[in-house]
Amino acid sequence: MSHTPQQQQSMLQLARQSIEHGLAHGSPATIELQQCDPFLQQPGACFVTLEINQQLRGCIGSLEARRPLAQDLLENGYAAAFRDPRFPSLAQQEYPSTTIKLSLLTPAEPMQFNSEAELIRQLLPGMDGLILQEGHRRGTFLPSVWEQLPDPQLFLNQLKQKAGLPADYWSDTLTIERYHTEQFS
Repeated sequence: MSHTPQQQQSMLQLARQSIEHGLAHGSPATIELQQCDPFLQQPGACFVTLEINQQLRGCIGSLEARRPLAQDLLENGYAAAFRDPRFPSLAQQEYPSTTIKLSLLTPAEPMQFNSEAELIRQLLPGMDGLILQEGHRRGTFLPSVWEQLPDPQLFLNQLKQKAGLPADYWSDTLTIERYHTEQFS
């Protein structure tokens, strides 16, 4: 998965447009899909991450491509700014210093393993995004999280905690899916 610089700018503009629309009108921007480049009309999954002074300010995304990429960018851009439950809604005065990062996801693929040690050996630090699921508990880390958690065991333990499980939790019914991203800002 690789997009041209012009395509990347188009995607960033959609996320930016939706945030600006949210600041002005309290709702995400909309777009006529027929007016978009064909690649934006195809199903796509993305995460929109907002940072201020290199500190996380919001991050919302889709793990599966269930709608056109243009719509995913608009909805997730708005949601990162105004619906991330970890943060208050983005304020107008914060917006000029906000950096927008996009992560486009490949389809997730199930990983096969018989133990936690075997899973750890299969991980590709810096490359793998993971989706962990145990019953109704689910969590994901984008590949960019490896920058803060470069140790595979620590990465996995923190992901378990994000999903609401103890760091040392293990079960034969635990599932892990792997995906990769194209990230740009």
